[in-house]
Amino acid sequence: MRIGIDCTAAIHQQAGIGRYTRGLVEALAKLGGKHEYVLFVAGGKSPSADFSVKVSNNLRIRRVPLSERFLTIMWHRLRLPLPVDMFIGSVDVFHSPDYVLPPLRRGRKVVTIHDLSFIRYPEGAEPSLRQYLMQAVPDAVRRADLVLADSENTRQDIIELLGVVPGKVEVLYPGVDGRFSPLVDEELLGRVRELYDLSFPFVLSLGTLEPRKNLIFLLDAYAALRAAGEVSHKLVIAGKRGWLYEGIFRRVKELSLEREVIFLGFVADENLPALYSLAEVFVFPSLYEGFGLPPLEAMACGTPVITSRSSSLPEVVGEAGLMVSSEDSDGLTQAMRRVLDDRALREDLARKGVRQARKFTWQASARKLLTIYQGLADSSGG
Repeated sequence: MRIGIDCTAAIHQQAGIGRYTRGLVEALAKLGGKHEYVLFVAGGKSPSADFSVKVSNNLRIRRVPLSERFLTIMWHRLRLPLPVDMFIGSVDVFHSPDYVLPPLRRGRKVVTIHDLSFIRYPEGAEPSLRQYLMQAVPDAVRRADLVLADSENTRQDIIELLGVVPGKVEVLYPGVDGRFSPLVDEELLGRVRELYDLSFPFVLSLGTLEPRKNLIFLLDAYAALRAAGEVSHKLVIAGKRGWLYEGIFRRVKELSLEREVIFLGFVADENLPALYSLAEVFVFPSLYEGFGLPPLEAMACGTPVITSRSSSLPEVVGEAGLMVSSEDSDGLTQAMRRVLDDRALREDLARKGVRQARKFTWQASARKLLTIYQGLADSSGG
């Protein structure tokens, strides 16, 4: 097969969909075989993310000097019929891992829908982005031959909210990179501890600062934990600022937690395994996740995990973490207290978490995806 994949996000986005696309494409490349991969990248030659896939006889990168924004306007707002295969040549299958599909003259079309949070939680979405997705995503799903979802929960959302027939939507779980594992290298741990000035025990949360991550709920639960005077752990929140985040910082001031809550901003990929490993517990109270990669990475590092039991998170965490309602602040306070006070519980959750994380690998995802591509190509007579 000749397979086209839109890798724009892999080159230009450090987290989120960029990480997803890099993990999947790098795993596909490692499978080898006789298939040819053509990676489409918009926006020139200035990558901002580490993408380790190497150009080879069966893998090529086609960079287009047109910006991602220009192509978005051209394809999805003006709907100009300039096909992507004009840039990459004819393909048997074209896969867009980032919600939307460009025009394609020939070949089967696959699109990945990571979540439908812009429909489920419209009040937490940036308005202009939501308006764009409300138009572009249903159009991509309609034109696709197959839709991939990150979880069964997202698959059901796609079927229900977009009216897609069940047979057109398939689950392809993301994986966790092998570098996420319990770290015992004191030099590496010490370097990251010093880099972020983390000379104290702490509770960790990670994710883009936006309403859907439910961080105000976490702050309230943490404030109650501190007020009881039973723990001295600080709360460390890693992640870049997204949208509608002002209330998070305002709540910190209202709770007088300026000295206890530490915002790290974006943390580079290479520092994440050590950061997870340094934390005594990882808390992820999100209202909605298409999959939830941070709790999976934390479990892989042997860090006890507490999450909300919303959306896809039970699929990810299974029986390996503590789960609470995303509206039960007292329940979250009690869960954090239990984990921090009980060393045996922490060790048990750590062991279970490592086992649970092993169920999700990029290698398994890539093998399944290749089978999907083959089935689509065969069904078209390719």
